[in-house]
Amino acid sequence: MQFAKRLQPLQFNVFADMDKAKAKALATGRQLIDLSMGSADLPAASHVVDAIAQSLYNQSTHGYLLFHATQGFRQAAAQWYEQKFGIAVNPETEVLPLIGSQEGTAHLPLAILNPGDFALLLDPGYPSHAGGVYLASGQVYPMPLRPENDFLPVFADIPTPVLAQARMMVLSYPHNPTSAIAPLSFFQEAVAFCQQHNLVLVHDFPYVDLVFEENGNQGLGIGEGWVPSILQADPQKTVSIEFFTLSKSYNMGGFRIGYAIGNAELIRALRQVKAAVDFNQYRGILNGAIAALVGPQDLVKASVERFRQRRDVFVNALHRIGWQVSIPKATMYVWAKLPESWSQNSVEFCTQLLEKTGVAASPGTGFGKFGEGYVRFALVHEPAILETAVSRIAEFL
Repeated sequence: MQFAKRLQPLQFNVFADMDKAKAKALATGRQLIDLSMGSADLPAASHVVDAIAQSLYNQSTHGYLLFHATQGFRQAAAQWYEQKFGIAVNPETEVLPLIGSQEGTAHLPLAILNPGDFALLLDPGYPSHAGGVYLASGQVYPMPLRPENDFLPVFADIPTPVLAQARMMVLSYPHNPTSAIAPLSFFQEAVAFCQQHNLVLVHDFPYVDLVFEENGNQGLGIGEGWVPSILQADPQKTVSIEFFTLSKSYNMGGFRIGYAIGNAELIRALRQVKAAVDFNQYRGILNGAIAALVGPQDLVKASVERFRQRRDVFVNALHRIGWQVSIPKATMYVWAKLPESWSQNSVEFCTQLLEKTGVAASPGTGFGKFGEGYVRFALVHEPAILETAVSRIAEFL
């Protein structure tokens, strides 16, 4: 049986390999502490769950959901964005519901790239960004993220021949896996660069709210604009599209609900691709998402505080055992530079750590070539379990 060549770059998936290793450890009776997945262990708010539950008994929610019927959700998303970032959004032409933001970032290259075109991606970066480019038969140009540059790409380093064949750039800050944040000045530079070179600027923004209080400015509250939106650097939406999800802020990862906001032509093009693949998410889930966006935001602030506490516990514990890691400014991750003896083999480190201690982490190489030498820990357990995980890590080291 013959398969498409576009599947070849998708064959290596370190996370699938780690999943097999976790299953093997469980089969031997090993008690796992899984810090490898960024899936929050916190529940969705009760008013969100209630809105979904009530929808289940409404027969009118059981059918296909076409674009026009998502109007209420699109209006809620536009309202949420305008209140948070102060930029007007047209819910009819500049908002598109998605089955999770990953669906959008994976499908958008199909609307932008012709075979052989380049997409400029962060390295390390979120794996589905590259996956979508490969499915569109495009080429990936990795923009290295180095600690000396605060894990921000240097646009001047992109070769001219690559730029001539490039059609899109993908950014994502706060960043997974490094947890770096980007200032508005960087986004302004990115917008100007993309305008100059006729590039579509994509910003994946799942951690819009998961930013810790000490990084704020001008006295704004948690979750009220600590980090900029790409559209604040491109308020006319000339080249930009931004992807949002309810997975992180509202603990709704399993419900698979997100949306895109941005340039109307890009929204229309993505909608065309989406129409060929699916309809929309179940109306009851959209009702829950509306309740999350327009309802009380106390749970968001409480979740940010819990992740801050977990971050402090985990980082302090690593420091006590002699593993000096940087304190994350955002996200639910700790990006840890490996001890010297493991510096070029993050997969082997994570595999042996799992086999010998039951602690699962993500190898940095799974996020790209420039992720090698690091490991990512997800803060998806309560502090006592995180302390136990570090004790096991100490024994392993």
